[in-house]
Parts: sequence; C-alpha cells; structure tokens
Amino acid sequence: MTKPVIITCAPTGGIHTPTMSEHLPITPSQIAAASIEAAEAGASIIHLHARDPQTGKPDPAPDLFMEFLPRIKQATDAVMNVSTGGGLGMTREERLRAALRASPEMASMNMGSMNFGIFPMMQKYSNWKHDWEPEFLDMTRDFIFRNTFADIEFAMKELGEAHGTRFEFECYDLGHLYNLAWVVDQGWVKPPFFVQMVFGILGGVGADLDNLMHMHTIADRLFGDDYEWSVLAAGRHQMPFTTQSALLGGNVRVGLEDSLYIGPGEKAVSSAQQVRKIRNIVENLGLQIATPAEARTRLGLKGGDQVAF
Repeated sequence: MTKPVIITCAPTGGIHTPTMSEHLPITPSQIAAASIEAAEAGASIIHLHARDPQTGKPDPAPDLFMEFLPRIKQATDAVMNVSTGGGLGMTREERLRAALRASPEMASMNMGSMNFGIFPMMQKYSNWKHDWEPEFLDMTRDFIFRNTFADIEFAMKELGEAHGTRFEFECYDLGHLYNLAWVVDQGWVKPPFFVQMVFGILGGVGADLDNLMHMHTIADRLFGDDYEWSVLAAGRHQMPFTTQSALLGGNVRVGLEDSLYIGPGEKAVSSAQQVRKIRNIVENLGLQIATPAEARTRLGLKGGDQVAF
C-alpha cells in the first residue's frame, strides 16, 4: 500500500525578501504563528529559518530561533527541522549555530557546493523596503554556496553524532545524490535517509519533469528501501512538482520559502494556504496525509522530548 504523504512546510526561508510579499513572516512571532497554522493545516514537518525582526534579513542568531521554536513545540506536535543552509553568504559556523543550540530532531543538509543564483528576481522590483535586499540578490551573480565534503563531515559529526539530529538531505542536482551515496559509504549516516529533491534554482537542476523522474530512478538505485524522498520546486513549479511526487509515492514540501504564490499571478496569504492546497490535491488522489508521529517513525527521529527547547 502507498504510504501516507509527509508534508513539509517551509514558512519563511532565506531567499525571498520583504519587498516581494507582505505575507512573508519576518518576526519570531510571525514565524511561530505561520508554523503553527501550517501544522494545523496538515504539515508534519516545519523547516525553519530566522530573520532580523527589523529588516527581514536572514539571521543565524540562535536567540532568534529560541523565540519561536518553543512556541511551535508547545502548540503542535510537528517535527521541527532547523536549517543549516542559513542565509546566502553565511559561514559554516554561522549556519550551524542555531541547530547546535537547539539540538532538533531534524536539520537540513545541502549535499554539495553550487552556484546559487537568485539575482534574476531583481528585475521584478524597483522600489525596495530595505537597502540590503537588492545587494543581497545581486551578489549571487558571483556567489557559490559552499558545502564541501569537509563541511558535510563536520556537520554530520558535530550535529548528527553529537546530538542525534537526523538530516533532510537537500539535493539540487544529480551529483548531490551521488555525494550522499558516498557519505553513506563512509558510515557517517545510517538509514533511513530523507532525500529532498530541489528543482528550479538557477545553478541546480531545472524544473523539468524528466529530471524529477531521472533523479527518482537514480535515488532508487542508490538507496533502495533505505530512504524516503520528497520534492520541492521553486516558484510556479511548486504545485505541479509536488503533485507528481505524490503520484510517484514520494512526499512533498511547500511554503513561502519555495514560492510566494498560490496560483498564477495570485500571492499566497500564508504557507498554510499552500499546505491546504497540496493536502486537498493529495487526498483527492486517494492518498492520506502522514501525522507527525508517522513521520517520526518512518524517518527514525529521536522524538520531540529529546530536543533542547
């Protein structure tokens, strides 16, 4: 039988800027409220970043995370997944600070270095709320998101081994799947693996359904029965790609980190609105939505009572 679909929601991220949507959560209170609403809508995993409450700029400060993590935990049973991607331009140590402080059940792990180009978004806007926004976007013309094998090993040992945190392995290209397979061969991580396939970021694999099918085929070949897989796609590709993932027996991720829209030309008013939409699609396909308890069991998580918040 097809397993229930795990919905991950990423309510704010570190890519979109305040000018792009008035609905983007910025403050810890807004991030907490958006996360709780998404969990109530059906998300069993919440993927979290933090922002400067005054400017909306991505901020790795653990104190900011600790303003919303306990509030989400008190209000929901959702799994909290703390980003180690942080914001573009942060050092390895900055990106790990919050996760090392919080000792979460899950953390994200980009499975390789890559060009990460979000500068084309500058063309859509002329009046910015904050000076940092166009500078932040434009610097990605000459930017490499770094996650070398040494960086990956450091994070897996400092966070994975030391804290029992498991990872959402974010794979932006075919080579990232092979990087993960090599890491598995080194014994740095044990199954089950949670592979998040990412489509539509400039510098990574394009949002073409043939690419999704091929990456799924290769992941099956590399990891067999030892993995769970999920799909996220940027912008207008969000719903078509997550729907395809569900049809193929995979899991899904939505949220304002990945797309600011709910439909053509219509901004989403919340990440929960996107969760409700993909949930409706999935259930109309005759599939069920996984509970947080089911997600914990399938992903081998340590449990919400073992975190540091």
